[in-house]
Amino acid sequence: MDFDNHARPTPPPVGIFDSGVGGLSVLRALRQQIPAQPLIYLADQARVPYGPRPLEEVRQFSDQITRYLLDQGAGVIVVACNTASAAALRWLRQRYPETPFVGMEPAVKPASEHTRSGVVGVLATPATFQGELYASVVERFAQHTRVMEYTCPGLVEEIEAGRLNGERARQILTAGLLPMLEAGIDTVVLGCTHYPFAIPIIQEIAGPHVRVIDPAPAVARQTARVLESRGWLAAGDALGSVRYITTAPDPATLQHPLRLLLGVDAPVETVPF
Repeated sequence: MDFDNHARPTPPPVGIFDSGVGGLSVLRALRQQIPAQPLIYLADQARVPYGPRPLEEVRQFSDQITRYLLDQGAGVIVVACNTASAAALRWLRQRYPETPFVGMEPAVKPASEHTRSGVVGVLATPATFQGELYASVVERFAQHTRVMEYTCPGLVEEIEAGRLNGERARQILTAGLLPMLEAGIDTVVLGCTHYPFAIPIIQEIAGPHVRVIDPAPAVARQTARVLESRGWLAAGDALGSVRYITTAPDPATLQHPLRLLLGVDAPVETVPF
């Protein structure tokens, strides 16, 4: 079936996917940037986390979800997952050439441009650090910047479970941030869409002098530009519809973090992959 040529409603919804609830930070930014646009959010919670998985497996998952979202009428796909962006974004663009994709790129460029100390920290998953996208960004934009990396092992699981202020999350972040602070970082780049939900703890540990960069607003602005260029940007004052979908068998797996992270009480669909 040719998913690129599906008949789409006008304006078409934006399809957003992540391994779990991290992409809700991107959905939140999209809702603020393009409030009238219909959105479809899919959380692949049956297979979270993506970070430790082989890149080829993440690519397969991303292809499967993209096909589903296109089948639901999505016009633009936002890969709201740094790991999936690193593993699959270029491949997806080649596979679906008529579909515009917006992905997550670690904000190393603005961090390198604005650092005063010359040292920045990046928090991301192992798969993101191993991907060509991250290596390319560092090579192009951080030649004169010391970039320190930390994989935050276990933090995604803590955020998925809603333990944003728990002792375990604090321990994970402290273990990574303290060496960075001792080295003189003045900027922290969040290279995983789950991590913006931990900004209060990160800022508390790092202190007010350290800038924390959340890439979600830039992704939302780029998505708006893509929609406008295609004539698909929704207008008007009415809020667009939002569909929430999880691959977990229990809708509550997504409903609980929706309430906790976004203050949203909404029905959740389930789809088995």
